[in-house]
Amino acid sequence: MTKQILAYGDSLTWGANPGIGRHRFEDRWPSIVEAALFDARLVTEGLPGRTTCFDDPSATEDRNGARTLPVLLGSHYPLDLAIIMLGTNDLKSQICGRAEDAAAGMERLVEIVADYPYGHGHVPPKVMIVSPPHFRQPAGGSLSGRDIQESKRLADLYRAVAERRECLFLDASTVAEASAADGVHLDAANTRAIGAAIADLLKKTGLL
Repeated sequence: MTKQILAYGDSLTWGANPGIGRHRFEDRWPSIVEAALFDARLVTEGLPGRTTCFDDPSATEDRNGARTLPVLLGSHYPLDLAIIMLGTNDLKSQICGRAEDAAAGMERLVEIVADYPYGHGHVPPKVMIVSPPHFRQPAGGSLSGRDIQESKRLADLYRAVAERRECLFLDASTVAEASAADGVHLDAANTRAIGAAIADLLKKTGLL
């Protein structure tokens, strides 16, 4: 039976190509995961600016991930796995700015996945937490209030959440780095590398 996976994230999942627009479909990490797995379908829900659980009053759309996740679970279940890569926007100084709070937001998302009232006897999907690549100083301009050192603290905090909640975990900074163009987003090679690493982890665990 075809496995269904929800990829839930921000512009890194949406496929933001720094300084250009949006990556081709085949270069986005969810597409790489789907292509690498046998009999799996990826439902991609990436929204630029999305946070784990924080409001962004400057945005037209609702960027609060904890508020929109239940809607998407209801739209797309039954799910076998939810892959969540968020936190990049939590670390904007005007949104939150602290890695600890981003980790608390990530844990809230895991709780939402576990507690959602799935119908027809379906059980909650497994969760994979992906810590995004570290920020880096861009060649020109600023990081829009983001702090590089805070981004480097995310992986250990997210790993602790994954251990408590029995989730799969991937530190994307071990396989990818942000583009020097803006210090946050990914070029095609690096977003593809994240997809390949996720697929490899799923194959090794035998989850899918």
